Amino acid sequence: MSKVLVIGAGGVGSVAVHKMAMNTDIFSDITLASRTLAKCDAIAASVRERTGVTISTAQIDADDVAATTALIKQVAPTLVVNLALPYQDLAIMDACLAAGVHYMDTANYEPRDEAHFEYSWQWAYQERFEKAGLMALLGSGFDPGVTSVFATYLKKHYLDRIDTLDILDCNGGDHGQHFATNFNPEINIREVTAPARHFENGEWVTTPALSTKQAFDFEQVGPKNMYLMYHEELESLARHLPEIKRIRFWMTFGDAYLKHLEVLQNVGMTRIDPVIYNGQEIIPLQFLKAVLPEPSTLGATTKGKTNIGDIATGIAKDGSEKTFYIYNICDHEDAFAETGNQAVSYTTGVPAMIGAAMILTGQWSGAGVFNMEQMDPDPYMDMLNKHGLPWQVKELPGPLAF
Repeated sequence: MSKVLVIGAGGVGSVAVHKMAMNTDIFSDITLASRTLAKCDAIAASVRERTGVTISTAQIDADDVAATTALIKQVAPTLVVNLALPYQDLAIMDACLAAGVHYMDTANYEPRDEAHFEYSWQWAYQERFEKAGLMALLGSGFDPGVTSVFATYLKKHYLDRIDTLDILDCNGGDHGQHFATNFNPEINIREVTAPARHFENGEWVTTPALSTKQAFDFEQVGPKNMYLMYHEELESLARHLPEIKRIRFWMTFGDAYLKHLEVLQNVGMTRIDPVIYNGQEIIPLQFLKAVLPEPSTLGATTKGKTNIGDIATGIAKDGSEKTFYIYNICDHEDAFAETGNQAVSYTTGVPAMIGAAMILTGQWSGAGVFNMEQMDPDPYMDMLNKHGLPWQVKELPGPLAF
């Protein structure tokens, strides 16, 4: 049994601490901290009502390394689970090193002033965590996270070599809003509007954002248009599974979402550079975030399902070429009934709990900075089945036709 400090009180943080409270044999003491104490207290009240478990709360500005270090030392956890904004990853990693505790997150670092994210900033911490004898586990969400574990599970049990890997992320949910994002609007829009990149034959291929579209029929969701995007697990998979010749990431978007996004871009509301308004400097995208629905409020109205998985083609254990599809389907209404959050938060928050459990139980260990695909997939996959994200594997007749 171990103490854990969770930083971040959005939908993902809410799901993670609810699920931690359902596993008191692993998480003996839970503290939830964020910039807004009232959010932590509201989640703590829900956890107590749903599970009977009392968690502690604290206020913290995670950009303040000294204050975060002091809080970590006060709480004295074994592990800090960073579910705050990606801008804060490095500050929280610095605080963990200063306080001497393990670190875990669900999304890689990106600077506030540039819509660009990559692992180089966090991989640069390898020597510091290794020398400190501490573990930093990066990206234990769904994508990144489960999608990387799916790939290594297929390689361990089905394919001796993966030649092509496609990650397909479909959210078939309907929240009833004209325009809203299912996680932090600022991060979501920066990600969607960035140029697409995929890895092919040892090189990165860049294409304009949302310029490559394919249709796919998702089980229990139906036919959807999906778009080629860049996502951070492509970078780590290309590094740790270098035999893969091509890695791509696809995400579905509805026509209404894309039309709203196009208009917002055209009028400058997705800009991340400052503008002067009424004598004050504001960031248009941050202002847009303030007027859009808060993602954590969408659970009560969201219906439908998500379907996220990997399609891998390669050389099977019998020496022939085969294609396997490994995926999870999650119901928005079921997720809300269990934790008070919609499935996009649920599919990230549950893997965050499981990644934390892997570290706290010692099933995953090591000194340094690690990505998910460097770990044994089996215990993680077993916990997915037991804690709300069951998966299945199907053999497909052949590779994707595109």
